[in-house]
Amino acid sequence: MSSLSRDQLQQLQSYSIYVDDSANTVFSLQQLHNDEFLPDFLTLIKAISNVESDTIALSYFTRRYGMFVAMQFYMLTTYDEVWDGSFGNLKFGVKEEFGNKALCMFTHSSDWQMINEDERETTFMKILEQQCNAIFVQLRKITSVSPKMLWENVFGYMLWHLHVLLSNPGTCEQAQIDIALLEDDSLWSSFAKHSYFKEYTGGDHPSKLINMPVRKTCCFSKDVPGWMQCGFCPLK
Repeated sequence: MSSLSRDQLQQLQSYSIYVDDSANTVFSLQQLHNDEFLPDFLTLIKAISNVESDTIALSYFTRRYGMFVAMQFYMLTTYDEVWDGSFGNLKFGVKEEFGNKALCMFTHSSDWQMINEDERETTFMKILEQQCNAIFVQLRKITSVSPKMLWENVFGYMLWHLHVLLSNPGTCEQAQIDIALLEDDSLWSSFAKHSYFKEYTGGDHPSKLINMPVRKTCCFSKDVPGWMQCGFCPLK
C-alpha cells in the first residue's frame, strides 16, 4: 500500500515524477546497466531533447533524472520516506510540459517506503552510489562527458530544496542534519575521496548560494530547444 499523501503526489508531479502512470514509457533505469542498450538510449534522448550533441543530450537526461534523485533527499528530510523500488520499476517516458515534450519519470506508489532513523545514512549512501555514481559511470561509456557536470545537474535541485527546507521551522532541524551527512566524506567513500556536495557548495549555507552562479560547469540548458539558461550558469 502507498503511504503517499496528496501533497506528496503533487510535489512529485511538480518535478515530473508520475506515480502509477505508465503511459508513454520507453525505457527503465535498469536498462542503463546494459552496455548494449546505451547507443539506443542516446538516440532516444537526442530525439526527445531535440539536440544533436551527445554531451548536451546526456546533460539533458541528467538534468531531468536529477529531479528524481533530488526528490529522494527532499522526501527523506520532509517525510522520512524514500523510493525503494527495483531499477526496472523506475521508468522514463515522455509527456508534454509547457508546450514541449519532456522526459519524465514514472514510479509505482508501492515503491515509496518509510525508513527508520538508523537506516538514514545507508539510504543516503545507496542513493549516491547506486542511483548516481553507477549510472554516471555508464553514461560516460557513451562519451567523455564531464562527471562534475553530471553531479552538478543533480546538486542544483538539491540546493534549492535545502534552501526551502532550511527556511521552514518544521524541517529546518532535519535539513541541517541531512546537510551534515551530505558533507561527510565517509558517506562518499565507496567511490570518492571527499564529499562532492561539499565541494559544490564550498560548505556554505544553501540560502547564501541560491542566487549565485555556484556551478563550475555549464549544463547546456541554453542549447536545448524550449529551455532557458540555467540560473546557476558559470557563463553569466
